[in-house]
Amino acid sequence: MRLLRFFRPSHQHTAFSATVLLMGTITLSRGVGYIREAYIAYAFGAGQQTDAYVAAFTLPDWLNYIVAGGSAAITFISIYTRFLAEKREADARKTFSIIITVMTTVLVFGTIVAEVFTPQFAAWMFHGFTADQLQLCVHLTRILLPAQIFFYVGGVVSAVLLSHRLFLLPAFGPLIYNVFIIAGGVAAGRQFGIASLAYGALIGSVIGPFLVNAFGAAKIGTGYRPSFEINNPAFREWVRLSIPLMLGVSLVAADDWILRYFASSGIGDIARLNYAKRLFAVPIAILGQATGQASLPFFSRLFGEKKFEEFAATVNASVYRITAASLLLTGWMMAIAVPLIDLVYRRGQFTFADSQSTGIYFFWFSLSLALWASQSLYARAFYASGNTLTPMVASSLITLASLPIYALLFRTLSVTGLAIASDLGITANAVVIALLLHVRGLVPLGGLHWKELGKAGVIGVVSGGLSYEVMHTVALNGSRTADVSALAIGSLTWAAAVAAGLWLLGSDLPRDLRRKRTATFPRVAEGQTEETMSAGTEP
Repeated sequence: MRLLRFFRPSHQHTAFSATVLLMGTITLSRGVGYIREAYIAYAFGAGQQTDAYVAAFTLPDWLNYIVAGGSAAITFISIYTRFLAEKREADARKTFSIIITVMTTVLVFGTIVAEVFTPQFAAWMFHGFTADQLQLCVHLTRILLPAQIFFYVGGVVSAVLLSHRLFLLPAFGPLIYNVFIIAGGVAAGRQFGIASLAYGALIGSVIGPFLVNAFGAAKIGTGYRPSFEINNPAFREWVRLSIPLMLGVSLVAADDWILRYFASSGIGDIARLNYAKRLFAVPIAILGQATGQASLPFFSRLFGEKKFEEFAATVNASVYRITAASLLLTGWMMAIAVPLIDLVYRRGQFTFADSQSTGIYFFWFSLSLALWASQSLYARAFYASGNTLTPMVASSLITLASLPIYALLFRTLSVTGLAIASDLGITANAVVIALLLHVRGLVPLGGLHWKELGKAGVIGVVSGGLSYEVMHTVALNGSRTADVSALAIGSLTWAAAVAAGLWLLGSDLPRDLRRKRTATFPRVAEGQTEETMSAGTEP
């Protein structure tokens, strides 16, 4: 009975239950995402048209990033949560209406401008494309651009639900989006070719991120009234917090753009990098994204209630558990990279040679898993404190400083160098954000369980190394039997080594990962109880 309540749209979650729910739905969404990528690899392989399809997401992503800047899910949720905590529901609804009205208007205008100048952008960004590739990329980009309007509005609406601690419907938006991409390819692939995927993405953005969240918001009575009251104090505060996110360039978002820019001159290089990065994104999403998305409303409330010590302890505890788990998982991912990629993607137009190249990229991407996961939490700690300027200035400077490193490693190590440069960039980003939180006294680094993190690091290295050596007793020759055998042997060796290492070193990590961290926050509105309430886009 309690489990059924957990899956009710009106169920108000704790930090722990929200994290569990988001981990589950994100895992499911990434599973569907794998089917999506496997279908694309099967139907279109890793060639020029697949490169054009992946590249077509770049300008829409830019538009969303420049205009929205992540403000829907970050700055708005902090303001809205504060209003709810102060029992100012009318102000919360008014701010919601103004932001939706103004930003939708801005996005519609931006979409029209982007549609007009798509050919010029594509020619500059993807200088290595052939004329046919550029033409296809422009066509696909123009299909995808309007989706950003629905992503943005859906993001603001989902922020309302998250502020009410209603996580179920926002969690299913990405899943529905991925389903429609696959459905578009299956239903219209023969008629429209790879453009069918873009049409599926456009329809999915309307039904998934937008309509599902709008339904949930309507159920809890989130009133929307069109308003251009730009002098509203809350709206001006939102603009002040959002401008750094809109003007700054975080490497978290820019990494994909930089990879595509440099890889555009090689046939299939963008596609293979994308396949590796998308599979690598699965553990990032489960560990970092789910925890970060679930934690932001609770971080914001703790900071808003001036419970600074509890705020710091909560952030450090979350970072410790996610980082330690990531360090263990990294060893396994690096060891089994090639057979995993081959089993996941090789079919149809995707060859064993493609698997070998993609496996190398996945190997290097995996090295930075702990940094990708931890930076997500550190960034949200900053946002919860109402400071978006400091982390975005730091991230922008790191992005600019990273560009020569991408260029240098690409010239010396080709496409593999790009994956290594990505690792170096995200390492710098995570370390700098953590240091800034420490220097400002928000989240002291001394609060981390460094001893346990050290144990996890040692165990990750040893277990990964043993798994790699044992796995290579199987000759990877392109057969499914060899892939399964290597993956099974490598995984069993890694699991045994991790279990033995945790036991020999007396690690507290297994106990800490099982520990529920409940949060006792006040209800979102006076008299409103759980029983009476009704209720990255990526290529």
